[in-house]
Amino acid sequence: MTLPVNFDSVSVDGLLADWVSALHDLGVESVVVLGPNPTGGSDDREVLAVHPPRLLGPAQALAESSDFGASWRDSDAPLVAWQDISRASFDSSSRWRRLWLAHGHQTVVRVAFSLPAGRAFECFMFSPRAFADRSEAAALAWSAFNIWPLLKRAIAEQRVSLSAREQQSLNLAFEGLTARETALRMDCSERTVNYHLANAMAKLKTDNKLAAVQRACWIGLI
Repeated sequence: MTLPVNFDSVSVDGLLADWVSALHDLGVESVVVLGPNPTGGSDDREVLAVHPPRLLGPAQALAESSDFGASWRDSDAPLVAWQDISRASFDSSSRWRRLWLAHGHQTVVRVAFSLPAGRAFECFMFSPRAFADRSEAAALAWSAFNIWPLLKRAIAEQRVSLSAREQQSLNLAFEGLTARETALRMDCSERTVNYHLANAMAKLKTDNKLAAVQRACWIGLI
């Protein structure tokens, strides 16, 4: 699905609004993006984006629930999940379902984009109607796969701003290159590479290169 928007420079809010608009004919009225809390544990998720913004509360309830979290990924669940919220079992962790139902949403389609150490980015698309068959959920999944690279970049840049050289230094560290090897690739001194890495670590609030690379992955910078 092609969205009618110029992606050269776009805000997260604008990108989500255009995505929801493009999905309107498929019955989608709301979208939520969750991601790992870079300073939290493996089960901790946070809301990275939500549209429309008035649904932030239900989105936070979803992030705080145990549904679709680490235990879901550990169970070898599929990348794409489709659920009729009104028919799902309700328990003490289902507050998010009650909130979404109260806002008139009946169906959710979830698409996960896996990250290291059992984390994942998760896109949730909510519809006020029940889907007739899985082909409708599949169409939504394809839309998420199509937009995700741009949405991921926009969300990452909104959270942490790295210079081009800081980003390149982290990318090469992620590939396993040493500072000396990175210096050769970047055509600069090893000291300069370490300077860029130190700046990146400070912005990512870590105290070593490995932690910086890991956190950059969880934020979506790599």
